[in-house]
Amino acid sequence: MKNFVEPGQLIFGADSHTCSYGALGAFGTGVGCTDFLYAMVTGKSWVMVPETLRFNLKGKLREGVYPRDLILTIIGDIGANGANYKVMEFAGEGAHNLSVNDRFVLCNLAVEAGAKTGIVEPDEKVKEFIKEHGRRADNMYVSDEDAKFLKVYEYDLDKIEPVVARPDFVDDVIPLSQVGDVKIDEAFLGSCNNGRIDDLRVAAEILKGRKVNPDVRFLIAPASNNVYIQALDEGLIDIFMESGAMVMNANCSVCWGSCQGVIGENEVLISTGTRNFKGRAGHKTSKVYLGSAATVTASAIAGKICGPDEL
Repeated sequence: MKNFVEPGQLIFGADSHTCSYGALGAFGTGVGCTDFLYAMVTGKSWVMVPETLRFNLKGKLREGVYPRDLILTIIGDIGANGANYKVMEFAGEGAHNLSVNDRFVLCNLAVEAGAKTGIVEPDEKVKEFIKEHGRRADNMYVSDEDAKFLKVYEYDLDKIEPVVARPDFVDDVIPLSQVGDVKIDEAFLGSCNNGRIDDLRVAAEILKGRKVNPDVRFLIAPASNNVYIQALDEGLIDIFMESGAMVMNANCSVCWGSCQGVIGENEVLISTGTRNFKGRAGHKTSKVYLGSAATVTASAIAGKICGPDEL
């Protein structure tokens, strides 16, 4: 993505979260291995033009509330099948108030509502991002004024609050204030949804001068080597290590239980990963809760699911 993606492109990837490219105004979507191989060999593929769900966003997220809370709230409202084979288009002043990194969070999780892709209406922030990465922003496509949408949703960002998704469904979303006394065994900060430098900065601010609960394993995996190096330069890795967190190499890590931090029988994980299906991160009896970087970090310190204001 750093070197190739530009607004207006149509991109097929072998990972379902290829829809992240919508943050730059590109149409990115995941396909199966057979379709991907065929496209690589022939240079051709096909996609049925999907209908569009429009999400008009207004206002700004309050302090302590993050794009992760917004997209989980939306998925909780429309359901895990609420956007099946549709485009989730995010527009309005609220969308333009979000940084490009924030927009990646929204588009990345669009597939968790069944969407073919997620796209944020591109603007000057996208142009600046593209220019900084040595690319061109020639095709800044937006919907026509008379465009017809399958359905239009209205969201006031000022009213979004911290939330968590409970096991074992990403659309079982409740306010963080209602989660109750849920003790955890592990916390994970990372994945393609929340491993960017903004998330690591949030975690470092909360962790500085504090220690991870001795009964909790806190794993942190930057989303890329570039993010890892930037976190090193900013002193964030020092804060993580001094707190007792474990910093991993850049990879998917705990999100899909493939390597580091696989959770055991009846263990509870609070994660910034993308999914919380049964057995997603380990044993079939384990439980995965999803939350923002702030919620995950605060929970790692407290030993139970909570927000920074409870520390």
